[in-house]
Amino acid sequence: MAGASLLTLLDDIATLLDDVAVLTKAAAKRTAGVLGDDLALNAQQVAGVRAHRELPVVWSVFKGSLVNKAILVPAALLISIFVPVLVVPLMMIGGAYLCYEGFEKVLHRLLPHGPKEDPEARAAAVLASGDTPEDMEKKKVKGAVRTDFILSAEIIVLSLPVVADRPMLTQVAALVAIALAVTFLVYGLVAGIVKMDDVGLWMSRLRGKLVPALGRGLVYVTPWMMKGLSIVGTVAMFLVGGGIFVHNIGVLHHLLEVMQGWGLPGFVADMLAGLVVGLVVGGLVFVAVSLAGRLRGGDSTEAVH
Repeated sequence: MAGASLLTLLDDIATLLDDVAVLTKAAAKRTAGVLGDDLALNAQQVAGVRAHRELPVVWSVFKGSLVNKAILVPAALLISIFVPVLVVPLMMIGGAYLCYEGFEKVLHRLLPHGPKEDPEARAAAVLASGDTPEDMEKKKVKGAVRTDFILSAEIIVLSLPVVADRPMLTQVAALVAIALAVTFLVYGLVAGIVKMDDVGLWMSRLRGKLVPALGRGLVYVTPWMMKGLSIVGTVAMFLVGGGIFVHNIGVLHHLLEVMQGWGLPGFVADMLAGLVVGLVVGGLVFVAVSLAGRLRGGDSTEAVH
């Protein structure tokens, strides 16, 4: 009897693991676009950190991301079971925040405040603020973890429909597997990207011709890649945030059908609609936050960041 029970238990476990693998693969297809955005945004967030602190910062954000997932997975399951009507509004709040951050970055780039700041003046301003390098690093980590929370929430919510019709144990196991896989994948790649220049420098000092040449190529390409990821990351904020509104508001979703009627492929129409809506939402939130900051007599940017 005990042997039969053990075999039954092992069979149940094997079935559960098989279901989790299938559901994780299906969820990965649904969230592939968000994963790309997540990678670009997090690589951008780590940019500018001192070389010897890059991996510790990535590690800190990775741990923060795990905490985010530990909060989001049970919260998403509870909300989807008891108050499913809240799922979409919460996603839209997160999307609006992403659009706001993207709009703020674009505005800062296009309309710099005052004359161009030289490195010495910037260093003097940092010293005057009283922030130590450790304080600045902590702020960067907090910002990255905050952004990760929104993107992680979207990944978990997008994965919910995939597991919705399965038993509760399967749902929990699948969402945990998805959350862990996403976290390890994204931050493993981010760690590799931010250390590309160091790897290139090490390769350039080796003997031979081919390997050192490849190393010098990596050193040359890395700054351009980081700049490119910064641009992609900002665009991703609009695509993700705007896409949430486009796919959850009927009037905006109709915009996709209109654009497809112009002969645009579905994915192109989806990206353009998300970008346009993301810019509009980001602008509206920026204006609202700025007005609220002025009414309080404070700095609206500090109020959010």
